[in-house]
Amino acid sequence: MARELHRIYCTLNNAEAMKLRFTTALILIAAFALPTASHAATLTLNNALQRVRENSPRLRQARENLNAAEARTEGSRSGWYPHLSAIADYSYRDPISEYQGMKFMPANSYNARVGAEMTLLDFGRTAKGVSIARSSEKAASLSLSLTERDLAYTTIQVFHTMLFLREAVLVQEKEIAALEKNLEYTRTRYREGVATRFDLLSTEVRLASALTKKTDLESELANQSIALSRLCGLPEDEPVGVEGSFASVEQGEEESSFVVSALEKRLELRLAGEHERTAIRKTELAERACLPVITGNLSWGTANGFLPDLEEMRPNTAAGVRMELPLFTGFRSRSEKRAALAMQRAAGAERLDTDQQIRQEVRQSLNSLKASRQNIATTTLQVKQAELAAEHARTRYRNGLATALDLLDTEASLAEAELSNLQARYTLVMNTYALKRAAGEPLEPIQQPDQKTP
Repeated sequence: MARELHRIYCTLNNAEAMKLRFTTALILIAAFALPTASHAATLTLNNALQRVRENSPRLRQARENLNAAEARTEGSRSGWYPHLSAIADYSYRDPISEYQGMKFMPANSYNARVGAEMTLLDFGRTAKGVSIARSSEKAASLSLSLTERDLAYTTIQVFHTMLFLREAVLVQEKEIAALEKNLEYTRTRYREGVATRFDLLSTEVRLASALTKKTDLESELANQSIALSRLCGLPEDEPVGVEGSFASVEQGEEESSFVVSALEKRLELRLAGEHERTAIRKTELAERACLPVITGNLSWGTANGFLPDLEEMRPNTAAGVRMELPLFTGFRSRSEKRAALAMQRAAGAERLDTDQQIRQEVRQSLNSLKASRQNIATTTLQVKQAELAAEHARTRYRNGLATALDLLDTEASLAEAELSNLQARYTLVMNTYALKRAAGEPLEPIQQPDQKTP
C-alpha cells in the first residue's frame, strides 16, 4: 500500500513538473515573440499632414532657401554703411630719390593704417538693390508656402487613394466570398450531374480573375503605403495604415465667388506679381548704370618716409572724396538694360498666364465637382439594382431557373457597381480638395458635420 501511494505521489509530481515546464516554455516563446512583432503605424489625415510638415526634405530645402534670401537682403544693405579695413604693407625701392647725398624717400617703406570708405551718393543704386533682395525674399517665402501646399495636396491624394484601395479590396473580398460559395454549390451540383463541366470551369475562372484583381489592388495599396511613408518621413520597413473615411461637404457658392477668392488668395498669382516687381526694379537699376558714384574715405595710421628722418614711423591721417563716372563699359550697360526690359515683359506675360490658368482651374474644378455628385447618385442606384439582381439570381440558380453564367454575371455586375460607387465617392472628395486648392483655400481635412479633428 505504501509503495502504491509513493508511486501515485511521484506520478503527480512528475505531472505537475511537466505542466510547469510547459507553461514556462509558453511564456518564454511569448516573451521572445512579442518584441519581434511589428505593428503598422496608423495615421489619420491630420497626423500625416503634420508629419509631412515636420519631416519633408523639400520643405527643409524651401526653408533654407528662404534663410538664404533673408541673408542676401541683409547683405544688400551693406552699401548704406561704411566699410572698415586694416591695411599693413612693406615695400623696397631701388634706386631712391636723392640729391647730393640727401635721400628724399627710404629704401624700406612701412605703412600700417585703419581706413573707412563709404558711398555718399549712388543715385538710388543701393536702394534698388535692397528692393530687389526684398522681392526675392518674398518670392522665397511664397515658394515655401507653395511647396507646403503642394506636399499637403500630394499627401491628401495618397491618403485617400489608400482609403479607396482598402475599400476596393473589401469589395473584392466580398465578391470572392460569393464566388467561393457559388463554386462550392456548383461542385455539388456537378457531382450530382445537374451542372456541366463548363459551369464549373466558368466559376473557377471568375474566382481566379477576382483573386488576381485583389492581388493587384493589394500591390497598389502597398505601393501607396511606401509613398506615404516617404512623405511622412517614416522608416522604409515600417508598414503604414490609414484611418479615415470619404467625407465631403457641399459647396454652395457661385462660380464668380470662387474666382474672386482665387485671384485674391492664390500663391501662384502673388508669386508672379513679385517676379514682375523684381523685373521692374532690375530695369530701373540698369537705367542707373550710367550715373556716377561718389564715395568718401578716411584713414589713420603710421608710416615712415617723412623728412627730416625718413626712417621714423609717424602717425598720419588721410581723407578724400572720389567720383567715378562710367564712360564706356563695352556695351555692358546697354545689354543689361535690354535684358532687364525683356525679363520685365516676360514677368508680365507670366502674371497674365497665371491669372488665366487660375480662372480655368476654378471653372474646371466646379464642373468636375458637379459631375462627381451626379455620378454618386447614379452609381448608388446601380448598386441597389445590382444587389437586387444578384439576390434574385442566387435564388433562381438554387431553384434551377438560371444558369451558372447568369449568376456569375450578376455577381460581377454587383462588384463592378460597388467599385463604381466607391470610385465616384473618391472622385467627389478629391474634386472637393481640388476646388479648395484652385480657390486658394487652406487644404485642411474635410470633416463631416459629426466629425471632430483630434
